[in-house]
Amino acid sequence: MVEERVFSVPQGEVHYWVSRCGGPERPWLVFLPGLTADHRLFDRQIEGLSTKFSCLTWDPPAHGASRPFSLDFTLEDWALWLHGILEREEVSRPVLVGQSMGGYLAQVFLSRYPGQGAGFVSIDSCPLERSYYTAVELWLLRHTGGLFQAIPWPLLRYWGIRGTASTAYGRALMGEMMDSYSREEYCRLAVHGYRMLAWAAESGMVDRPGCPVLLLCGQRDAAGSSRRYNRAWARRTGYRVHWLTGAGHNANCDAWEEVNFLIERFAGSLSENREQ
Repeated sequence: MVEERVFSVPQGEVHYWVSRCGGPERPWLVFLPGLTADHRLFDRQIEGLSTKFSCLTWDPPAHGASRPFSLDFTLEDWALWLHGILEREEVSRPVLVGQSMGGYLAQVFLSRYPGQGAGFVSIDSCPLERSYYTAVELWLLRHTGGLFQAIPWPLLRYWGIRGTASTAYGRALMGEMMDSYSREEYCRLAVHGYRMLAWAAESGMVDRPGCPVLLLCGQRDAAGSSRRYNRAWARRTGYRVHWLTGAGHNANCDAWEEVNFLIERFAGSLSENREQ
């Protein structure tokens, strides 16, 4: 059974969902949605994995049910609030599963709270270490406001849906999530999110995750330079990238069966190693 709960901070209320499976020794999966998405992004993962793992997901601040919420937060704030939620729920050493912006959050969390994550699954996300980014790339992330304002909402919605998902299910879900915002609200959130990402990369606060890492990336991911960054990430670190055939940026929606299998295998192996 999935229960909705609320965590209050000065800027607003953060809504999150918990599904417990078995006793306290059962491994936890913590699902972190990407920018402008909400907890529904992981519906297929919660449905398929909550009978084997305890699961937690949230609507990030200013997303979904976690509104209204002041747009004055950073990724470090998100990590602090997520840590507070995990402490409240007595979640110990979870596997963090982050899609896109959720993967950046996972990296900040693991740097801010070393040793508190058992593993990290990146889904169509990218490394956040400063050395991966050029000055031009960071400048572009900080100056997206004019671009978003210049694009008519029907076209922005079309690109937002077609640019993130390749399947009917993934596109319909992304459309539902986008339609929960007004045009102005969506643009403000997206612009703040890209600036937040640039600030985090420039800060140099993020180190290589001190835990096992699984990289998943859709072969048809057309969002930014995710595929290029994942190749560089794997080349520098030795992490293996699993390329998901036919999947777009929301690969956990487009190729959910394969993603569920890979997450289950990864989390299961970590649990076995911990028991030995």
